[in-house]
Amino acid sequence: MTDLISALPSPLASDPAVAGHIDAIVEALRASQASLTGARPADPARKESFDAAMKRVAAVRGRGPIMPYLGTGRGNGPLVELADGSVKWDMLNGIGVHMFGHGDPRMVAAALRAGLSDLCMQGNLTSNADSVAFAEFMVQEAARSSDLAHCFVSNSGCMVNEAALKACMQKTGGAPRVIAFQDCFLGRSVTMSQIGDNAPYRQGIALSTQVDYMPFFDPQLGPRSIEMAVWHLKQYLHRYPGQHACFVMELVQGEGGFNVAPREFFMALIELCKQAKVPVWDDEVQSFGRTETMFRFEALGLGKHLDVVTVGKISQACACLFTAEMNPKPGLLSGTFTASTSAFAVGLEALRTLRDGGFYGADGRNAKLHAAFRAHVARLVERHPEWFPPVRDAFGRESRTFVGGTGGMCRMTPFGGDKDRVMKFLNVLFEEGVMALYCGHGPYHVRMLPPIGVMQPEQWEPVFDIVERAMARSAG
Repeated sequence: MTDLISALPSPLASDPAVAGHIDAIVEALRASQASLTGARPADPARKESFDAAMKRVAAVRGRGPIMPYLGTGRGNGPLVELADGSVKWDMLNGIGVHMFGHGDPRMVAAALRAGLSDLCMQGNLTSNADSVAFAEFMVQEAARSSDLAHCFVSNSGCMVNEAALKACMQKTGGAPRVIAFQDCFLGRSVTMSQIGDNAPYRQGIALSTQVDYMPFFDPQLGPRSIEMAVWHLKQYLHRYPGQHACFVMELVQGEGGFNVAPREFFMALIELCKQAKVPVWDDEVQSFGRTETMFRFEALGLGKHLDVVTVGKISQACACLFTAEMNPKPGLLSGTFTASTSAFAVGLEALRTLRDGGFYGADGRNAKLHAAFRAHVARLVERHPEWFPPVRDAFGRESRTFVGGTGGMCRMTPFGGDKDRVMKFLNVLFEEGVMALYCGHGPYHVRMLPPIGVMQPEQWEPVFDIVERAMARSAG
């Protein structure tokens, strides 16, 4: 189906003279990026001005950022230049937002074309063709393997999660309880902070949302883990009949540790939800686009069993998708802003590239990038077993699994998953030239979200050279 942008083209954006100017800007960008070929240390001459700038950041925000990041606005794919003159390998990318890295010419050109629009921000009362094309893209891709039929767009993953919960609550007549997996994360609004299983994120918030937490899949237990989860869910459904608005599931846990589970685990729980008329909501805000299929539910064959799905980050604008049966009544879902015109333009460019560029499938680019990551971790473990002692889980059980995740969601577990040692390593890693973060709540893992749109498997080599150097520094 021809998208609405093609059906209603902008005369200015298609003007050859304008296109020529955009091409010239992109070429100037490429020339500027040519010197960014690897990590480099900070320029000592910039230290005083950079420190002063970071103090201003801390003053205006009330505290300093988690890492001293202040960019110049110049980057080259996986590499980014900071205001202190350093260049880092960005394996975090705004916790997965910038999956085509920094300064990708295709994304820059899309943003420049968007700058010709009459609207900076679009909303529910002022939508141009690109916002509709974005929603249509989401529905068309999702509908290939699901019954999802409609799309509400917003500018935040947290807000589309709020929309999903509202739709589920309305469908169930205002049922007050939510079922969620332990270690889940859904955003930082008042309600989403309460559902998310991280106590510091809701410190000082009045608890008005009733949440029943379920154990996530435990690979060490295998089928026994499924039996345990089913038992827990039956208890909740029996204890609170008709009181659950939904079961929200991250098919790949993000903040919780890049944990994955097989289809049979989810299906056992979904079948119970269907029997009890509890809507099933799949939160893919962090995993969307990064695994071996665009939607994770495709890989697991779960699409036909889902009522609501939320996506975001990589797509720039965010979406709440729902079936025709879950379509809410007028007035429930709205908002002044859906997203910026540039977000729609860049998001569509990224999504089309991911769809058509060989990223998906068992032999796709995402799978190859993840396989290369695992190979580098395996070599690191082999060379330095002293940095990888057995990992103890919450039950005290030991494991020698040091690598995990799927696709562009990559994790490794050094130092036994000890939080203090992992945090020390991450700080040293940043100094040496690689940006990463942690995930999990014990054990703690090193989390990497490489820019799948541009990063090549061979680029793990310089990244892991720095990782090894940083681990040697922090291990002492």
